[in-house]
Amino acid sequence: MILALAGGVGGAKLANGLARILSPAELVVAVNTGDDFEHLGLHVSPDLDTVIYTLAGVANPVTGWGRADESWNFMAALGELGGPTWFRLGDRDLAAHVERTRRLAAGETLSQIAAHFCVRLGIRHPVVPMSDQRVSTMVRSNQGWLAFQDYFVRLQCEPQVLEIRFEGIETARPSPGLERTLQRDARLRAVVICPSNPFVSIDPILALRGVGDRLPILKTPIIAVSPIVGGQALKGPARKMLQELGYDPSALGVARHYQNFLDGFVIDRRDAALAPAIEALGVRALVADTIMTGEAEQIALARHVIDFATQLRALR
Repeated sequence: MILALAGGVGGAKLANGLARILSPAELVVAVNTGDDFEHLGLHVSPDLDTVIYTLAGVANPVTGWGRADESWNFMAALGELGGPTWFRLGDRDLAAHVERTRRLAAGETLSQIAAHFCVRLGIRHPVVPMSDQRVSTMVRSNQGWLAFQDYFVRLQCEPQVLEIRFEGIETARPSPGLERTLQRDARLRAVVICPSNPFVSIDPILALRGVGDRLPILKTPIIAVSPIVGGQALKGPARKMLQELGYDPSALGVARHYQNFLDGFVIDRRDAALAPAIEALGVRALVADTIMTGEAEQIALARHVIDFATQLRALR
């Protein structure tokens, strides 16, 4: 079994590549929910929905988030009434938020709702939220503390990031699906950290009690794929955050962030010159094509990651 930790578009793409190779019994995808927030009275789970839409084959191929063949009549009508339109919810996407909010109010957990959505959309692989308890990513910036979606969407990542914290992390527990997978250490073939923003997509998962503190003692290889290619983030503010938080804004900076528990790190061919510095951290480096422009590239990268895990496991 492989446990993939994912968030955002890059994480969803690699999760999809893994799902195209591995059976439902061989893969669990645990998704960041620190981005979740209440908007227009609805519970919005951006990363969870991006992963689910991608695995279901209904994600917007242009943006990577939201649904394909989307229309925007609701947002247009909301704008006419003077409502907040800075966070765009498409008409098709809106259905997920309405149904999720209704089910949460009826007493279901986020895990139960995600499992239901997967069944309805034809996804056989388990996709689980990192926690069923609320965790909210907060960004301390040169404009004060900001809720993550305010920083990310409303302010377009313009404020300088000084610190990140996760409200509610002290009492949150891993979701049953995530906890159960981690407890099956002997069955784990690898833990794969997808090419997601390390600070706001992966760190919330690692900050959960029983997740980050458990990784260093697992008997299985832990592999990360760099979200930085050639010194740039393919999507989102990862490079900007690395620089503002005092890290080298490169794949090497990401490797240093994870180095305390990482066994292997996958970098793109254009970053091959960084491999010796990464291996000097005690982390084995694999150079591969990591830019996933389509499903063929997603599957190819997933195969590289699985083969790398097999090699690292043999060395243990």
